[in-house]
Amino acid sequence: METLHKNVGIDQDYKIEISDKLNLLLANYQVHYMNLRGMHWNVKGSNFFLLHEKFEELYTEATETVDEIAERILTLDQQPLHTFEDYLDNKTIRIIKEVSDGATGISLLIDNLNELLIQEREILEFSSDNNDEGTATLISDLISGQEKLIWMLKSTLQ
Repeated sequence: METLHKNVGIDQDYKIEISDKLNLLLANYQVHYMNLRGMHWNVKGSNFFLLHEKFEELYTEATETVDEIAERILTLDQQPLHTFEDYLDNKTIRIIKEVSDGATGISLLIDNLNELLIQEREILEFSSDNNDEGTATLISDLISGQEKLIWMLKSTLQ
């Protein structure tokens, strides 16, 4: 039974602190997911087919990211947030609602992605400073993908 409680090299206080940070990111990702669903459903205009499909691709990716973040929190022996109330109470990104114009949606999406990047960079630095390779790798991969996505979205608006 003693093996079940081994630390595996990560301090308990750190686990709690990084999980709190990951839970805030999780809340933001859940709102990000719902924003993308709303934009997928409501987009109109000449770029409808392109954006409708792209927003679906993005919300599908967001569901995978939500799962990865929650599973990382569980790996750290902590509890992920899991209610809409928790997500809304902890989110820092903007809720996008009643937006049907594709360019407006893309601009708001870029703003939210930048907010996620700020949070992810803070988590990356903190996890790297504490030799938490699992969290650092997860977050590093998210950052790389989002930076590329922001570039592509900005290019769409030009």
